[in-house]
Amino acid sequence: MGGLVHPLTGAVSDFDPLIARVGDARFVLIGEASHGTHEFYRIRAEITKRLITEKGFGAVAVEADWPDAYRVNRYVRGTSDDADAVEALAGFLRFPQWMWRNADVLDFIGWLRAHNDSLARPAPRVGFYGMDLYSLHASMEAVLLYLDSVDASGARRARNRYACFDQFGDDPQRYGHAAAGGYARSCEAEVVAQLVDLRRSAAVYAQRDHGIAPDALFYAEQNARLVANAEEYYRAMFGSRASSWNLRDRHMAETLEALDRHLSRDERRPKIVVWAHNSHLGDARATEMSRSGELNVGQLMRERHGRNAVLVGFSTYGGTVTAASEWGAAAERKVVRPALPGSYESLFHEMGGPNFMLDLAGGDDATLQRPKLQRAIGVIYRPETERQSHYYHATLHRQFDALLHYDMTRAVEPLERTAAWVRGETPETFPSAL
Repeated sequence: MGGLVHPLTGAVSDFDPLIARVGDARFVLIGEASHGTHEFYRIRAEITKRLITEKGFGAVAVEADWPDAYRVNRYVRGTSDDADAVEALAGFLRFPQWMWRNADVLDFIGWLRAHNDSLARPAPRVGFYGMDLYSLHASMEAVLLYLDSVDASGARRARNRYACFDQFGDDPQRYGHAAAGGYARSCEAEVVAQLVDLRRSAAVYAQRDHGIAPDALFYAEQNARLVANAEEYYRAMFGSRASSWNLRDRHMAETLEALDRHLSRDERRPKIVVWAHNSHLGDARATEMSRSGELNVGQLMRERHGRNAVLVGFSTYGGTVTAASEWGAAAERKVVRPALPGSYESLFHEMGGPNFMLDLAGGDDATLQRPKLQRAIGVIYRPETERQSHYYHATLHRQFDALLHYDMTRAVEPLERTAAWVRGETPETFPSAL
């Protein structure tokens, strides 16, 4: 593959070509081929540190719920009561907790707090934000908490509107099933009315919230928008996959745009690093996702920002991964099967690197211009149905601007090691798999 290949040896200079490739771009989207691989988390954090210290990036936006990540944001910016990074991550209680409550994220959060503490005022602190929309009830509570502090009558109106969900308890999928199936009235009108009400009153609230956190209004408005989008998402879950997927990724892209506007108050041209799965950050138009009508964050950011958005992916051939066997189950340390023949991962393994970066925008290798299988492991890993569950076709050179391949990788370490995870011991043949 000629000059496309940059070896990754563990040296400090390994990522110099990638940092140079970023240039003056304002958005760097760094993916992962699984939600449970140590190397993806650690290397992504190392690249992000360099983007912050060398390129002036001012925010990290991640595939996590807005309220949980905002608690971390307050900690790293020195405005929370949390004693340490472990406590700051305590909000991540929803499955899969290990995605953010793991040793690598803990290390990065500790570094980010130390970095912010070292900055002289009034330099803006680097923030940490969530993009996802699963926090329906937590976000409603956050809206109510804000309104209680600035507008008692507005808080009463919001409670009356959000009471539409009360009959379904804390399970938003129960609401979505009932509303989509016509068994219950939709709460769409109420959540939209609440978002409009809060936005209409924003100027008044801005005058009243002195003594509250400076960006409390922004936080509340994003929670109200999340509630509106989540209500639609949970109804769409019981329709087509493309509809619910697109709602979620549009929400994440909208969150990035809102964050960009908000940070523009303090920075002339804010720069944001994005962490999410490859399937969200690689351009969907270069994958078979597009044939079923699915789009994603990477596609939307490229369409809106062109070369100001740099897309970076990860891949691995084999090793171990932290994942569950089904939704809501305990985290296990699972053996990742060697990549299927004919896949990009198998091709990279045969190159014998073992670890390297491909600058996909810097060459026209025909091998990368033809669709091939690509592996994607989420929070669930089903090796017994590997091809059907974890592979799709992609054209790599159009999907990402750069890709980092780590041939043999190991499972990310959860902060809470359950018996199920500990039992998942690495086989004696690792890493040869022979």
